[in-house]
Amino acid sequence: MIHRKLIAPLLLGLALMSGAGSAQAQQPIRMVVPFAAGGGTDQYVRLLASELAKKGTQIIVENKPGASGIVAADYVARSRPDGLTVLVSSLGTLANNTVLYDKLPYDPKKDFAPVTQIGYQPAIIVGRTDLPYKNIKELVSYAKANPGKINRGSPGEAILTNLAPLSFEKTQGFSTTHVPFNGDAPAVQALLSNTIDIHGTSLTGSLSLIQAGKLRVLGVMDSKRLPQVPDAPTFKEQGYDFEAVLWYSLSVPSGTPADSIRRLNKVVNEVIAQPDFVTRARAMGMEPRGGTPEELAKFVQTEFERWVPMLKSLNLPKQSH
Repeated sequence: MIHRKLIAPLLLGLALMSGAGSAQAQQPIRMVVPFAAGGGTDQYVRLLASELAKKGTQIIVENKPGASGIVAADYVARSRPDGLTVLVSSLGTLANNTVLYDKLPYDPKKDFAPVTQIGYQPAIIVGRTDLPYKNIKELVSYAKANPGKINRGSPGEAILTNLAPLSFEKTQGFSTTHVPFNGDAPAVQALLSNTIDIHGTSLTGSLSLIQAGKLRVLGVMDSKRLPQVPDAPTFKEQGYDFEAVLWYSLSVPSGTPADSIRRLNKVVNEVIAQPDFVTRARAMGMEPRGGTPEELAKFVQTEFERWVPMLKSLNLPKQSH
């Protein structure tokens, strides 16, 4: 009887401890998106979340838009480093914001640990179908022969789809007249109404118009052609060794246990390698891409060194947040 009285509470305690551990292991991960709900990146993250759930990793997608990703990045940077809060990071949050804003509330190099890339969108140059040039090579020749005749749109001065064309123009010795817009949608409308001639963008905002024959892709800034627009040539095919992509990755607060990072990295890479996932992602204009935390860290540093000096050269006024 004495033994039973001693053993029963012990077994109960072990059961409670086991249940607590199991509950902790099954806690959902908050994936914080620095963009509004419904946008292209948000849709891609939600697709990823739904597939991760099928593998037993529950994800709650939280949208925290504002201040070029600062709101979301600061929130994650201040979160407990337990592997349960993840930032959908990008060039803006991990690099460009260091130039654009006076005092960031977070340090992109110290406050985050890399997990994996999740996808990218190659920058593209699109133009009206009535233009006298049909590709990038012809555009370069036309621009050099007709200075000041090409109006180029972008979603904003500090966006990669402006920085990349600007960088290309400088390397090739020509210039266009840059017309910045507040986002892709108004720029595309300006293109369709003949207000501008060409526009730096990605497939997300223009795929339907390209497929409908209303816009032409002059060049793709990637190493390979895009399956969604197989007839669109890359810059490299046209003689220019030039690539630029809008990329997205997962970052966690510094100090997050390596085991947590490794587990998340493994399951995410498994999901984005699935053929069905790739097909659905490409329908959104996204190219899935994973990798190791070490590869992501190296990639981010390379992107920082490439684009931050270009952004600084624009001498944009510092913003407050």
